[in-house]
Amino acid sequence: MSQDPTVTDPGAYRVLLENDRVRVLEYVDQPGYTTSPHRHPDSVMVTLGAFRRRLMAGGREVDVALGAGEVRWLDAQTHAGANIGDTPTHSIFIELKEPGSGTAGPAVLGPRP
Repeated sequence: MSQDPTVTDPGAYRVLLENDRVRVLEYVDQPGYTTSPHRHPDSVMVTLGAFRRRLMAGGREVDVALGAGEVRWLDAQTHAGANIGDTPTHSIFIELKEPGSGTAGPAVLGPRP
């Protein structure tokens, strides 16, 4: 079973650009929507609107609230997410295809400043 978010949630993720170094995804959902479990490599996330989400991975849940125009680094991770707010989630993910320069640290659930 694929963990590519464009396969697990094709109605929410779409590819805007892809080449041998990066893949750029747009993500849009509505309040109440929950994604299937999926994987992201190391990525940069840009929020296009303010939203609240619950991220779920490995039996843990973390609630996040992000404003419009925030830019966050995301370590590679597998998770599912739920829109727990009253606004759509709208963001851009710039997924890196090159491996990281160091050893992988502990899994991080959700966005890191």
